[in-house]
Formats: sequence, C-alpha cells, structure tokens
Amino acid sequence: MDKIRKLAIVLLATAVYGCGNESEKVSQKPNIIYIYTDQQNASMMSCVGNQWLKTPAMDYIAANGIRFTRAYVTNPVCTPSRVSMMTGRFPGYFNDANGQPVRENVGAMRIPDVSVNVQSTTIAAYLKAAGYDLVFGGKEHLPKSLTPEVLGFTDITNDERDELALEAAKYISTPHEKPYFLVVSLINPHDICYMAIRDFAETQQEKRLLEIGETELATLDEALKLPEGISEEEFFSKHCPPLPPNFEPQENEPAAISWRVDQRNFQKQAREHYTEKQWRMHRWAYHRLTEVVDRQIQTILDALKASGQEENTLVLLSSDHGEMDASHRLEHKSLLYEEAANVPFLAMWKGQIPAARVDSTHLISNGLDLLPTLCDYAGIDGKSDPRGRSLRPLFEGKKVDWREHLGVESQVGKMVVSADGLKYLRYDVVGIEENLIDLNNDPHEMTHFTANPKYDEKLKELRSAFDEEWFPGGK
Repeated sequence: MDKIRKLAIVLLATAVYGCGNESEKVSQKPNIIYIYTDQQNASMMSCVGNQWLKTPAMDYIAANGIRFTRAYVTNPVCTPSRVSMMTGRFPGYFNDANGQPVRENVGAMRIPDVSVNVQSTTIAAYLKAAGYDLVFGGKEHLPKSLTPEVLGFTDITNDERDELALEAAKYISTPHEKPYFLVVSLINPHDICYMAIRDFAETQQEKRLLEIGETELATLDEALKLPEGISEEEFFSKHCPPLPPNFEPQENEPAAISWRVDQRNFQKQAREHYTEKQWRMHRWAYHRLTEVVDRQIQTILDALKASGQEENTLVLLSSDHGEMDASHRLEHKSLLYEEAANVPFLAMWKGQIPAARVDSTHLISNGLDLLPTLCDYAGIDGKSDPRGRSLRPLFEGKKVDWREHLGVESQVGKMVVSADGLKYLRYDVVGIEENLIDLNNDPHEMTHFTANPKYDEKLKELRSAFDEEWFPGGK
C-alpha cells in the first residue's frame, strides 16, 4: 500500500476533526462501519490464540469491544450469505429463476426481482429511513435485485483490496452532516481458493478462472513465499502451521460430503492428491492472506482514530463464511463443519460497548441478527425474519433471554446448533442422513453420536427445533 497516501488520509482526518470538542463528536445515532471479509473462519485471528498469524487490527477491535465465539452464517458460501446480510433473511427464503429455494451461489445470483415487502425491509431501506447515508465499497457478489446500487448505497469503489481500504479511510476522514452506514467488503483471505484451482485446473470453468484471476494469483504467490534466510527444514519445523487435529475425514463421513467434493474437480483432486506438505503450504498461505486483509482493516481503523470518531462509531467485523483450511482433507467452503460455518463477529464502540469481552455462550447469526441490531442503534424497529435478534443488549453486557437453537442452511443440507454445544445436521442431497455432533466431547467433529442412546433425548429435542422452529415443512 502507498504509505504516503495512507499518511495523507490520517493527516486529513486529524486536520478536519482534530479541533472538535467531545460534545461535537458524539451524536445521538452512531456512524456504523461494517467490515466484511471473505472466507475467514473464526480461528483466523491472533486474539483467539492462533499463534501462526498476527492480526493487530482485528485484535484491536476485540480488545476494545466484544468478540463472539459462536457466530454462524446463514449459509457457508458467498452469495447466499451476502443476500442474508442485505435482507436479514435466510437465503432459502428466496427462490431462484427456476423456482427452487436458494442454496448455493448460482441460484443466489439468479434471484429474480424481489417483492415490495422485501424491498422495504432490507437493511438499506431501514437505515435510509432512519436518516443514514448509505455507502458501500468492495466485493458485491449479489443478484441484480439486491445490489448496493439498487438498494440505494453510494458506491465508493469496486476495488476489493488496498484501494478499497484507502477510499474507505478517505470517506471516514471527510466531514459528514448525517450519520453514515459504511460497508467495507474486502476480498481476502478468499484468494486461497486459487491454490487448488491452479494446481488441478482441468475444466473450462477452472481454466477461465485462472485467465481472469491475475490479481488473485499474484496475491496468492506472494502469500506462498517462504520467509527469507531460512531453510525448508526450518520453515516446516518452526514457521509453517502444522496439519490441523482433524486433518483426516470424519468417521462414517456422510455421503453428502463426497457428493459436494465431486462437484468441483479441483476439490476432489486436492483431497486425493495433496501431500501433507502441500496441505501445510495451503494453511501457510491462508494465514498470510488473512494478515493481508488485517493490514487493510488497520488503514480504516487509523483513519477512524485520527478523525476522533471512535466514540461516535459502531464498528462491526464479520465474514461471509469460513474456509475448511485442511480440516478433513478439505479446502474451500459450503459445508456445515465449524471451519466453514463459524465466523468471526466483533463489535466495538468506545464508551458504549465494554472492552475486552469474549462471549462464548450466545448463538449469533450474522445474517439474521445484523439488521435488527443496526436498526436498534439507529433508533428504529427493523424486522425481516422474526427470528433475528438485536445484539445490542449482548454488546452492552445486559442479561437477556436468548435463543437456545440456531439454524444454518447449506447446499448439502441444514443444521441446528444448540446453546449447549451440540449440532444436529440433516443432509439431503444423497438421501436423508442425520448427524449429531457434540462439540463439547468432540470439538473437531471427528465422529458423530447419532446412534448413541445417551443422546436420545437431545436428538429428539434438536429434531423438534429443526422441524418446528427453524425449517418447518423442510424449508
């Protein structure tokens, strides 16, 4: 990144905002910045204890606010998750152009015109009604009916990388007459997708991705570089992340997993042919790409601090889905394992949200809960899916009755997660397959307890939550 341009933005922010007193800085409605990374699972921050990377910007948000460990997406793949961000609804609420419920990227990109009810209850519609300026920058990956432009956002840039961070910093550093809602949609660590695609490209689609992915491949190549001045032996013994504890496939792995892997040639080839060193290099690059996006987030936080707006701005950080990161010999996303479905969720508003808190109890849906949360801070009652909840009481450390279960959709099936650490999965692409996971006794999901009589009552409870609370009628 151009350090001179970055410094100029910080100096601009200091000049514009530096002379204001505290009462001028704080308005009744906060500015809201939602930083949205791509393909970052919940383990990919140094503040969670991951020793294989450094994420000072994300750590800063966590240290000055709250971090949730049990935050899930509505669907662990790009476009369906982003549809939820904009609408506060499950992707499966919408049908694609063929009339089928949305479950994956292609269908989500083909959502036709949405209803007037949806148009009037998006996150953009609510915040615009509350008097906010709407600003968007970066990756969209949304159907035509739900693009930021259609919803009323001002687009500051289509760049998804350094330029986006600089433009967001510039916007923050400019005086504003009204509160703003700024979405910063950064692409990384998504570039990790290109490693297996390049290594095993056979189909026309895979080859086309490589033809148009010059920037992605260059960024990946930079991430794959070994530190200078050390031998390969020292690199693998001291610097490269080891294989994950759940590197091997799950015992009695559901047929739906193999079905999903078989849909993508490169995923199948990586699973069958990557050596352990190649998997570790994949992990190394994934960690470096996460550091890339953290540096971009730092640019945004620097501008916010220099402008004196930290005490008048709610900052949220999450991701659209995770990455399997060599778990179960898999890469990419789309599955219901924790690595793909469990994501970071951080919130900071200095002076309003108590600092340095970790919430490992409450089940959070970044797709369902974002809309009512932001509406709460904007001073309006915003609803789309009634199961979405404002997170404001949790941010502020208040005691509140909370959900006991949370639903998640995917291409291969659906699941319900329980507050006490169990997961009930119902795969449905190769017949119906049930899978009960106990994260307390098996946090790496190496087996399942579906047939264990000790779990009969819990299985019954979660089946009921699945059928009656989250996916009635199979929807």
